[in-house]
Amino acid sequence: MKKNTTTLAILVFFIYSFCNAQHPYTYKQPKTLNDGWKTENLKFTHIDTSLIFKALNQIKNRENKIHSVLLIKNNKLIIEEYFKKHNAKTPHDIRSVTKSIRSILLGIAIDKGFIENINDPILKYLKTHVPKKHLDNRKKNITIKNLLTMSSGLDCNDWDSKSKGQEDKVSRKKDWIQYTLDLPLINKPGTVSNYCSMGTVLIAEIISQSSGMTINEFAEKYLFNPLQITQANWGHTSKEAVIPSAKRLYLTSRDLAKIGQLILNNGTWKGKQIVSKNWVEASTTTNTKIANVEYGYLWWNIPFNVNQKVFISKTATGNGGQYIMIIPELEIVAVFTGGAYNSPDDKLPFALLGDIIIPAFSMPY
Repeated sequence: MKKNTTTLAILVFFIYSFCNAQHPYTYKQPKTLNDGWKTENLKFTHIDTSLIFKALNQIKNRENKIHSVLLIKNNKLIIEEYFKKHNAKTPHDIRSVTKSIRSILLGIAIDKGFIENINDPILKYLKTHVPKKHLDNRKKNITIKNLLTMSSGLDCNDWDSKSKGQEDKVSRKKDWIQYTLDLPLINKPGTVSNYCSMGTVLIAEIISQSSGMTINEFAEKYLFNPLQITQANWGHTSKEAVIPSAKRLYLTSRDLAKIGQLILNNGTWKGKQIVSKNWVEASTTTNTKIANVEYGYLWWNIPFNVNQKVFISKTATGNGGQYIMIIPELEIVAVFTGGAYNSPDDKLPFALLGDIIIPAFSMPY
């Protein structure tokens, strides 16, 4: 048995070496397209590229579920790689990264005067719905900020299968907005944060009702058109009809990178202010914790300890390995898409950022 195991290990090694020899990774500067992105050759960034190239070679040749890796430095696209038949023109299901984009849209709605203040009660803007079940006067005190920090107090926790407001349960209901407002109130609003997708659906509906536009119309006019995003689609995996506010986004990896660059540039794109600097700062500043991880207004603050120094990534995350990771200190944006749905394999980008990318750009060369 031992001999057979050793023989198998040697065989696997030679097969892997052969595959690498036949299909080695070759870096190419991203193409300049008519989409607003400037590109630059990674070799001109004056960093040690050896670890980055090795990592991309392993992604290409070893089993994993990463679909794309993009890296932006100093407003320029320097790495753009696609795997498993994905390409630059394919919109990707970005799952809960949509939440972070809803946060940007809410900031724009405030900038434009459609919404007065995040401390306003949500019922001020939800004109078509009021709670009809589990009536509790404290529901009148649920604010937009409570939804942004996932602290509405409603029995809504996607990470608890027993929660009445768990996302999969709500998706089977006829009226998602009404069902969510009718959930029992189990905590005082603003005191406990639980990961609640339905709260972000309410945010989208608030934007829609206050502006008189569907969320997709609002996003196209005030965010996507200014960012030269032309392939944004909204959809859902549910077979039932889904209201616009409950749909999630499908974006290309290049367009996800624009969202990251917008945040890194304090709300500007090509010199134009798309969302206010104050909103970007407020939404990416820690306001609460969820599962002991720092959380802003639908953006995560995730620490990476590299060579005894902590770098904070302003991060949007989505099931399956969808990430926008922004490291302001290094002026870089990293974008990943993937297909590791409901799997711990979707965390591989964290290792790539913490073990490969940050060290390469933070160490003297």
